[in-house]
Amino acid sequence: MLLVTGTLAAPAVAGAADPAPTGGTAAPETDPAMAVAPNVMLGRAAEFSGTLPAAAGRTVTIERLDAETGAWVAIASAPVGPDGRYVATWEPDVTGRVPTRVTVAAAASPGAAETAFALAAPLEALLTVYRPANATWFGPGFYGRRTACGLRMSKRLLGVAHKRLPCGTMVAFTYKGRAITVPVVDRGPFTKGRAWDLTSAAAKALRFTATGRLGAVPLG
Repeated sequence: MLLVTGTLAAPAVAGAADPAPTGGTAAPETDPAMAVAPNVMLGRAAEFSGTLPAAAGRTVTIERLDAETGAWVAIASAPVGPDGRYVATWEPDVTGRVPTRVTVAAAASPGAAETAFALAAPLEALLTVYRPANATWFGPGFYGRRTACGLRMSKRLLGVAHKRLPCGTMVAFTYKGRAITVPVVDRGPFTKGRAWDLTSAAAKALRFTATGRLGAVPLG
């Protein structure tokens, strides 16, 4: 879980002694101002949630940075409840690394002061949006050989084979909550219905042990 938080701490009093223990239970930690899982699959919703007590009665807007125009684009919004909590969801329509942020609108409650609301710190998160794909892995029987990209295949080589992407292209993968980014190091797979062929080291890092479905997205 990727957490983006903004907190304010009370200033310490010079020379003050630590208070004596009372035997009571420590106060719970404050909920983050924004939380969102960093990896999301195309076709599934990303959920943004958090607590902004000072923004109760207002509306939060989730925005993403458009890579082509450089402009921030609104993708979701949600009201902030009386307790300061909000939940907003977005169904991704783009893939790759997606910068996102939270902004807060003017108060929406009747009679509330329509003053601007400024966050103490930017609430931003970087998401990676993947496409589902079929993949397999290779290694035994190829160790010691040169790959199509000129690298020597070994148990430690982190990479992936693809039919067309240029050698060295970085590709992000996710599988059962784990994520890894590796370069294209070889050509393949040449079995119908499979898009990627991970090296044994990359498959091990993802705990991807057999042919199956995972999330993948080229980053360059």
